[in-house]
Amino acid sequence: MEKGIIDMTIVQKKEALKWILDNIAWFILLSMLTIFSFTIKGFAQWPIFRNILYHSVFVGILAIAEAICILSKEMDLSVESILALSAVVTAYLAGIGLDASGLHLNGPATLIIVLVMGAIIGLFNSYFIVRMKINSFIVTLAGYLIFRALGLIITKGHGVVNISKDIVAIARTNLGPMPLMIIILVIIYILFSLFLSKTQFGRFIYFVGDNREASYNAGIKTDRVLTIVFILSGVLSALAGWLLAARTNGSSPSLGQGILFEAMAAVVIGGVSLQGGVGKLSGVFAGALILSAISTVISIVNINPYYMNIIRGGMIIIAVLLDAIIRKIRPMLI
Repeated sequence: MEKGIIDMTIVQKKEALKWILDNIAWFILLSMLTIFSFTIKGFAQWPIFRNILYHSVFVGILAIAEAICILSKEMDLSVESILALSAVVTAYLAGIGLDASGLHLNGPATLIIVLVMGAIIGLFNSYFIVRMKINSFIVTLAGYLIFRALGLIITKGHGVVNISKDIVAIARTNLGPMPLMIIILVIIYILFSLFLSKTQFGRFIYFVGDNREASYNAGIKTDRVLTIVFILSGVLSALAGWLLAARTNGSSPSLGQGILFEAMAAVVIGGVSLQGGVGKLSGVFAGALILSAISTVISIVNINPYYMNIIRGGMIIIAVLLDAIIRKIRPMLI
């Protein structure tokens, strides 16, 4: 009897430690917010927290796209350029008084077009990765350059401003105290978290990332899984670009530069293993919020913004080291 109680206590401790490891990004975020609240005057107020949430929208959506790829043990470096190209196409199609376009499409029409475009780009990437068996790093690095260049070609290197008002309204609408953009972000995270954890296909993504050969031998159509993963990545990146065009009321050639590294940082900080098959989107959301909180603090205390890249790089290194430690601990908790 006593041995059974001891065994149960050990199991409970293991489960508690596993839960802590799964949610470590949230502990880091709460610790940071607490420290900032006590050390920075005026930090602990709703407008600041709302600003942190708002500025995590675009990084947060791109981080979902990247996380799904990394969970399947692949990588998509083209997400930033898909975002930029989608913003350019949105502004080009919905611009007011643009002689070059002449279409002046409304919000729903432009959204459908850019989402389809994102899906086609994802399918393009997956063809070379899945069918031609080319490393995803190489394929999507090429995509990173190609799709950014396409945006420059479309705009001829010039920015576009003043787009359809129904698109801009998405970025300026509040539901109570909460901006609509934040609500959209939270809904997307909830939907994709449920997709990964509650659907058979979502579990297949984890299986393929954990052991592709064993998944194939078990009857999982791994090529189809990877194809859909890259299509989803393209669609999410396109959606982020459409929302960014709404936020900026147009687009510019340099729009979204560097956001890839923030998305990657959010994924790694959020606990998604670069080895594939391990991680939750809830942690990725926390990772995006951590980066947004740091950016906000840098702005408040007037630190040189160039230090942000040093901080991001340092956090990625820490997160990778933490991932290595966690991967050693996890087998002991089974």
